[in-house]
Amino acid sequence: QVQLVESGGGLVQAGGSLRLSCAASGRTFRRGVMGWFRQAPGKGREFVAAIGWPRGVTDLVDSVKGRFTISRDDAKNTVSLQMNSLKPEDTAVYYCAADTRADTSGGRLWVVPRGIDDYDYWGQGTQVTVSS
Repeated sequence: QVQLVESGGGLVQAGGSLRLSCAASGRTFRRGVMGWFRQAPGKGREFVAAIGWPRGVTDLVDSVKGRFTISRDDAKNTVSLQMNSLKPEDTAVYYCAADTRADTSGGRLWVVPRGIDDYDYWGQGTQVTVSS
C-alpha cells in the first residue's frame, strides 16, 4: 500500500520555473518506478517523466527534455520534478504515480513504463498554470 501526495504547483509566467514534489507514505519505496503524468484541459493523461529503484534509470518525453529534470530523495521518500523554461503548453494537472511491479534490473529489452495502466498508485494531482 502506497499513498502519494503532490505539492509545488502554481501559476508562473512563460520562461519561469516550478519544482513539483511527490511524497510517498505507507511503505518505503525502494523498488519499482515513480513517474509524473499530466492532463491538460480537454486532453488525455500523458506520460512526462519517471525514475526507478534500485537502479536510478530515468526517462522523459521529448517535449520536456532539456527543460525538466526528475530526481529522488531517498531520505525523504520523495520524488521531485524540476521544471524550467516553462511554456503555456505545459499547463496541466500533474499527477504522481508509482509502478511497484517494475523491475529496473530487468534484461536489455526492459524499458521504463509509460502507459497509464502500468502504474498502480496515483496522487491527487497538482495544478500547473503557465501564462504567456
